[in-house]
Amino acid sequence: MARTELEKMLAGELYNAMDAELVAGRSRARKLVRLYNDTDMEDAAARQQLLGQLIGKLGTGVYLEPPFHCDYGTFISLGDRVYMNFQCVILDCTHVTIGHDVSFGPNVHVYAATHPLDADERIKGPELAKPVTIGAKTWVGGGSIIVPGVTIGEGVTIGAGSVVTKDIPPYVLAAGNPCRVIRALR
Repeated sequence: MARTELEKMLAGELYNAMDAELVAGRSRARKLVRLYNDTDMEDAAARQQLLGQLIGKLGTGVYLEPPFHCDYGTFISLGDRVYMNFQCVILDCTHVTIGHDVSFGPNVHVYAATHPLDADERIKGPELAKPVTIGAKTWVGGGSIIVPGVTIGEGVTIGAGSVVTKDIPPYVLAAGNPCRVIRALR
């Protein structure tokens, strides 16, 4: 039996992002994101209700400063007490898992979406996705970018403006472009 484009996407295989099911999923997310971003700061109940519809797994005490953007929302898992400052973006073409007590500075981008490296294959239009995991008690400094397939361990501090291209072990300070471990924190 042939796999759907959604199944291929979640399995890390080449997939067609223009598939009707995937387009509908992104359209749904765009509507919910627009509604969320337009809510009043004081309307905590409406914000939580919209996040509950948008995010696949939503912990308690999550606070996302608008504007926030994502591809699908349904493939995002947010632990308890996650905080994201203004302008955060998550391209969740596959699972993006963020642990408890994680904080993002402004303009942090998390990309699970990627494309073939071979130009001849890339111009045909297929896309790829690789999961991203961010461990509990991690701080990601403003303007940082986390690329597809990366795992960041628990208790990590990522310096502002970093480009995280490789896995980061637990309890370290890491920064730079490309991001590298500066020192242990324990």
